[in-house]
Amino acid sequence: MSVYLHDIPLHEALERWWNALAEAGLDGLLGVETVPLDEHALGRVLAEPVWARLSSPHYHAAAMDGFAVRARDIAGASPIHPVDLRYGDQAQYVDTGDPLPAWADTVLPIEDVEPLDEDLRPAADPRRPAWVRVRQALPPWKNVRPMGEDLVATELVLPAGHVLRPVDLGAIAAAGHDRITVARKPRVVILPTGTELVPVGTAVRPGDIIEFNSIVLAAQVRQWGGEPLRFPITPDDFQQIRARVLEAARQADLVLLNAGSSAGSEDYSARVVADLGDLLVHGIAVRPGHPVILGMIHLEDRRVPVIGVPGYPVSAALTGEIFVEPLLARWLGRPPHEPPTLEATLTRKVTSPPGDDDYLRVAVGKVGDRWLAAPLSRGAGVITSLVRADGIVIIPRGEQGLPAGARVQVRLYRSPTDLERTILAIGSHDVVLDLLAQYLASRRRRLASAHVGSLGGLIALRRGEAHLAGSHLLDPETGEYNAPYVRRYLPGVPVVLVTLVHRQQGLIVARGNPKGIQGLEDLTRPDVRFVNRQRGSGTRILLDYHLQRLGIEPHQVQGYDQEEYTHLAVAAAVASGRADVGLGIAAAAQALNLDFLPLFTERYDLVVPREHVDHPLLAPLWQVLEDAAFRQDVMRLPGYDVAEMGQRREVVS
Repeated sequence: MSVYLHDIPLHEALERWWNALAEAGLDGLLGVETVPLDEHALGRVLAEPVWARLSSPHYHAAAMDGFAVRARDIAGASPIHPVDLRYGDQAQYVDTGDPLPAWADTVLPIEDVEPLDEDLRPAADPRRPAWVRVRQALPPWKNVRPMGEDLVATELVLPAGHVLRPVDLGAIAAAGHDRITVARKPRVVILPTGTELVPVGTAVRPGDIIEFNSIVLAAQVRQWGGEPLRFPITPDDFQQIRARVLEAARQADLVLLNAGSSAGSEDYSARVVADLGDLLVHGIAVRPGHPVILGMIHLEDRRVPVIGVPGYPVSAALTGEIFVEPLLARWLGRPPHEPPTLEATLTRKVTSPPGDDDYLRVAVGKVGDRWLAAPLSRGAGVITSLVRADGIVIIPRGEQGLPAGARVQVRLYRSPTDLERTILAIGSHDVVLDLLAQYLASRRRRLASAHVGSLGGLIALRRGEAHLAGSHLLDPETGEYNAPYVRRYLPGVPVVLVTLVHRQQGLIVARGNPKGIQGLEDLTRPDVRFVNRQRGSGTRILLDYHLQRLGIEPHQVQGYDQEEYTHLAVAAAVASGRADVGLGIAAAAQALNLDFLPLFTERYDLVVPREHVDHPLLAPLWQVLEDAAFRQDVMRLPGYDVAEMGQRREVVS
């Protein structure tokens, strides 16, 4: 079979995969083992059903402290006609959990009887009286846990395929077992390859890539019930990779070969799999995750499945969800994971390649009575989009995307309860929002922010897709911030502007300012490369306003059309040498050890529709803005002033 990358539909890849596993006898339980019943059994999967050896309780037990009696002996007892019972053969004291005497069938609570001595006076020892006076009748088996109340011997306690929880361990023990038969944990070797990779903790140089995919994959395997083993990094050398794959296969039930498996000069993964066995698939029409490899290594005595995992972290994690988890579930004898789902409204248009199944990561929140799904960054290398994702929306192949407002099914990574505590902020980026998110987390609130620019945030508010928007829009005609744009984009909507900070905007340049840039006039120099913010952002509008005042046309600025969506991304472009200068905030420059030339001071507001201001969801947010510790932490960042933090301005158009 050719080793060249050739995308096939996901359903076809899965069919080839499962057929090959079935032919190798690897589509069911791998094996079983008997283990002690202790806390280490937590999370294991039962390979056999557990049947009760003992009844629970295995005797008739007192359900409270009192006296065990025969119900017929007190049948006529009443406050007017009490019944006296001889202690020993007609009444016997029992503590909760004690076995009942063979002749007894009910328990009188100790507070409802009168213990008496022989002279019928109150007994000196109420637990060992001569007589017991009873003034009420009770039916048989009152205040008694009869034998088998919880479990009856031979009854099914738990079925095969059940994943053991803490309470299950107690039930199994109560049923008379001290050992259990569970599915053997599949052994999964993760083998990272790539000359450019360096271990975690290594001082990195340009061109080095920290190898963390194996950590993520190993954690996924452990979470799904497998036993991971991480091999050291293998450089891009065919013979070395071949030897390592063969070594891994001899130790493992499954090999995850993590490499840049796209077609090219360093595509050793597919060649190795083809050389050692069967290359079933090289390329799947899934976004992200195209260059997935599925194959089978041939050993002398058995076959070992191998999955070539793409090098990009989002693709790698998604490959684990699509292929590894269902396989481990089959080998463990449990059902595959089925995440909870909910229907939500997509907040913006997304495009998809028509030939791919597109796995779209989204942030999810509830605004009013509507669930909303905000698309996150699409890049296969954007690991933070996995961290911030609340769920996945699958856009089937054949569709070229979805419009804003589309109803979508979200496969959730978080519970709906957590999501109901989410504050959705869509709008301008500021590093203070990250600090704000940390303070809100301690108050049981999540701040999910999407950076689409100030105007994008106002549009999201108009569509009812966010609780608030960050904005710093300067109106050129009035010199006023935000309010004129609110009246323009949110007509008829009562809005409150809550000041977050005043902050400095200026030019971010390399350390030492090697190009000698002093102001916006220098952006017209042919040796200066600029990086801009996206259209609709407050920073872009601020730049355009001042360029116009200076008589500078956009085409005179080299890099004017090169856009980034955050201040930190602008700073990263300068730090990497991709640009010489960008307009942004001082905190972003400091974060990447760059120089900053302050030019302007602006007001950054939280734009909040009046209907959300007094909602309990946002109450912790207003508390944080009054928190002295939070204000001090903001002031430690360069270029910020918190004097007006929390100040409110009503805007009604």
